Amino acid sequence: MPMMPDFSLAMPEIWVGVMACVILMMDLFIPGRDRVITMWLSLFTLAVAAWLTIRQQWGVEAVTFGESYIADNLAVVLKVSIYAMTALAFLYAQRYLKQRGLLQGEFFVLGLFGVLGMMVISSAHSLLTAYIGLELLALCQYALVAYNRNSQLAGEAAMKYIVLGALSSGILLYGMSMIYGATATLELAAIAEAAARSGDNILYVFGLVFMLVGVAFKFGAVPFHMWVPDVYEGAPTPVALYIGTAPKIAALALFLRLLAEGLGALQEHWQLMVAILAVLSLIIGNLFAIVQSNFKRLLGYSTVSHIGFVLLGLVAGSEQGFGAALFYVVTYAITAAGAFAIIILLSREGFEGDRLDDLKGLFRRDGWAALALLLMMFSMTGIPGTVGFYAKLLVIKALIDVGMVWLAVFAIVFAVISAFYYLKVLKIAFFDPVEDNSALQASGGFRLILTGNALAVLLLGIFPGSLMAVCLAAFG
Repeated sequence: MPMMPDFSLAMPEIWVGVMACVILMMDLFIPGRDRVITMWLSLFTLAVAAWLTIRQQWGVEAVTFGESYIADNLAVVLKVSIYAMTALAFLYAQRYLKQRGLLQGEFFVLGLFGVLGMMVISSAHSLLTAYIGLELLALCQYALVAYNRNSQLAGEAAMKYIVLGALSSGILLYGMSMIYGATATLELAAIAEAAARSGDNILYVFGLVFMLVGVAFKFGAVPFHMWVPDVYEGAPTPVALYIGTAPKIAALALFLRLLAEGLGALQEHWQLMVAILAVLSLIIGNLFAIVQSNFKRLLGYSTVSHIGFVLLGLVAGSEQGFGAALFYVVTYAITAAGAFAIIILLSREGFEGDRLDDLKGLFRRDGWAALALLLMMFSMTGIPGTVGFYAKLLVIKALIDVGMVWLAVFAIVFAVISAFYYLKVLKIAFFDPVEDNSALQASGGFRLILTGNALAVLLLGIFPGSLMAVCLAAFG
């Protein structure tokens, strides 16, 4: 007789799912001018979910729901990071959406259902659970990219994303079916045991390759990055902010659950493939970013290059490497959110503010915003004193510790190359003549959030120890 599922372990998911439905129903009766209530309810949902996650799952290692759901420290770190980045995206989005008459409850509800999908991925302990979470997230992202129905660019980006996303999901599912055919189980623990016994089976290797392709697409790693710059440019800026932050943490969760845990015995097979993806991502991401004139496309290619660093942490294959990858993706998400917030600050109704030329003379127009941009770009470059430096350092150290010195040297070289386009952004903002003298309109709340975002980048760079310890404890 099967054991009764332990619903208390899954209370965060149940809470978010129920509240997303409640907010969706409530939104029908909320007047347009009061839609900000929907946002505050969504933030309340995320705050309670964070409390439930830490209370119910930290320090616990248990599986339930027929061995398909796991609660452990890794799930807690992933989920709390996802809540924080989603909350930041919601807070930044309000100004942009209100200016354009797009402040609808659907944005926040889709964001919450996307969070639910990411939570399911973070606690996945079977192939089926991981796939369900991934598809729930993907469907929400497709709808969000096309959120501005009046934008032809957004519609085009959404179509590209849907087609390529459906293809990658199919490839991932095909890989999962091969692994299921070889092991006759969907549970990751049982798959890990079976792979350890007969990992040379060609079916395992083929299944691994297809699953890796699916995961690489979700990351936006080269050569499966084609959607990233188009989606970043075409989607409304708050949506690009959302897609560029929290789902990257979920993509890492997908890799850790499926490949590091489920197919850890095949590490020698996937290690080389991931190393190739990482190297290609660093090369293509950095070189293509140099020639961009659109800030959002530049951030898109920049994301690709940063994913290369995350993958290098995974290539190390050690607990330190996985911890470094987790630390990198969380801190990158914080930094990227601040960079997108600058674009939201520059924008106004009828003006997107996403070209590099729109940054001209930003320091003279708004010194505070320029300094916030300075911290974000310094962190992405890896300048000491910002959190980006320690993120890169952890990855490089993890590579050196396992003897992959050549990969570490390669990463350092391309980190230096990336400085060219990040410093170009700062040159435009600080030294180019002003083209638009209009004052930047932003509420005190928006400025406070951006200030907190910039201070987080700085303070985590000065005192990185606590976050590092938490990320490493997730694998301890």
